[in-house]
Amino acid sequence: MTPYDQIFENNRRWAEEQLRADPEYFHRLSREQRPDFLYIGCSDSRVPANQIMGLAPGDVFVHRNVGNLVNNVDLNVMSVIFYGVRHLDVKHIIVCGHYGCGGVQAAMQPKDLGILNPWLRNIRDVYRMYKAELNAITDEAKRYDRLVELNVIEQSINIIKTAAVQKSYLKRGYPIVHSWVFDMNTGTLKDLKLDFKKTLETIQEVYDLTGESNQQEWPPDPLPRSK
Repeated sequence: MTPYDQIFENNRRWAEEQLRADPEYFHRLSREQRPDFLYIGCSDSRVPANQIMGLAPGDVFVHRNVGNLVNNVDLNVMSVIFYGVRHLDVKHIIVCGHYGCGGVQAAMQPKDLGILNPWLRNIRDVYRMYKAELNAITDEAKRYDRLVELNVIEQSINIIKTAAVQKSYLKRGYPIVHSWVFDMNTGTLKDLKLDFKKTLETIQEVYDLTGESNQQEWPPDPLPRSK
């Protein structure tokens, strides 16, 4: 059996195991999704969102890309945030990076990476913002690790800048944005302890999108929760 064919065999066994344990499992799963968590992480195949959080299918709304970036002109991630906040009512948004991230390492190299250049420029911008702190770290591996953390924090701030998050928090008290890093050497998550409320208050001096001129009907025209 080829590795490709093995996937379908694995799927069959998994489905049978789920039904043996709970005959109504797939019936409930197919009705709708009501996750409390939106997870934005790296595309790295070694960092599976549900597994590292110990949660089941249906518990986490997931978006992944190279370097766990939240770029305001990326309609993909912006649509995920909007849908998660406005239609799924997620209570927490998590940006999760990981130590040893290839995207972060590539961004720190002075090389032309072709089509990756505009994407990784977002991480290079974080490097530029914290250049003094990062250059003061003489251990290269620790410098990479610190940029991973700083990149997660800055991407979390980019989420807090969005109108969907600001307006939802003002009206409902959620979602809360969190910054995490996954350590593949230990299998553990590190909470970077982002102070969401303080960060929101600080950035709203410039990025306040909750003013009267920006108010829209809440919620907007309903969309189905299931995708």
